[in-house]
Amino acid sequence: MKRLVALDWGTSSLRGALLDDQGRVLQEKSSPQGILSVTAGGFPALFQHQFGGWMEVAGTLCLIAGMAGSRQGWREAPYCPCPAGLAEVAARLLWLEPGRIALVPGFSTEEDGVPDVMRGEEAQVFGALELLGLQDAQLVLPGTHSKWVQVRGGRIERFRSFMTGEFYALLRQHSILARTLPEADGELDAPAFEQGLAQARASASLLHAAFSVRTLALFERMPPAAMPSYLSGLVIGEELRTQALAPGEDPVVVIGSDTLTARYRLALESQGIAVQTVGSQASARGLWAIARQLKEFA
Repeated sequence: MKRLVALDWGTSSLRGALLDDQGRVLQEKSSPQGILSVTAGGFPALFQHQFGGWMEVAGTLCLIAGMAGSRQGWREAPYCPCPAGLAEVAARLLWLEPGRIALVPGFSTEEDGVPDVMRGEEAQVFGALELLGLQDAQLVLPGTHSKWVQVRGGRIERFRSFMTGEFYALLRQHSILARTLPEADGELDAPAFEQGLAQARASASLLHAAFSVRTLALFERMPPAAMPSYLSGLVIGEELRTQALAPGEDPVVVIGSDTLTARYRLALESQGIAVQTVGSQASARGLWAIARQLKEFA
């Protein structure tokens, strides 16, 4: 029986799923042991400790996506240039143990002479396409560095990265704005979030719009507890402002946990954009799709 150990090994976390020969999830594991917590040369031992039992069954294949294939990871897996699909990814796997354990390459693209990269998101994209039965789609993966991905004919044509989550954290914690914001974010204040979205669209510049967090506080136009939601609306609104989105077009596919996707759904739907969401199962499903391209797994 063919089995797949599908790993998403990121900067701060490690998630694994064991799939049977039909792509059904048999077991799952998660750990805070991302690549930054692994000592030099410690990847093989940690892998064996976490997943050695799953690998004991003959015919088991392991594919590892994410930052484990980066320069700071287990080994560096060269990027796969866009446009590319499942076949190109499968052909560029970096085998740690031939026919048994491989690192999935990240993707690279270039716009106006400047490169862009991603690692791990490509597996989620392919998984979302499988789960939704799509060949053409525009997808967004929210996070510290959000990715907007364009897919045509099942191939990733191009993508763009946005430092949205990181900019929020920088403004929230290390700017003058931090002095007017409460210590904790609290629950999402939807009206304040939507006001931030509207302000981002109206100002057309985050450098200008961000200062409104301070002035709204100075003139007591917004309660302090609502300000984090307003700032979140500003930075996500800035991200959406750069996208060519129009009501009535195909839905935008948002990939991630409910917590991550909720604000993007609200932001997109406030502009009349339809949304489809896919959760954390996308990564394992994408690795399953890659594995099916291999003769070792056919």
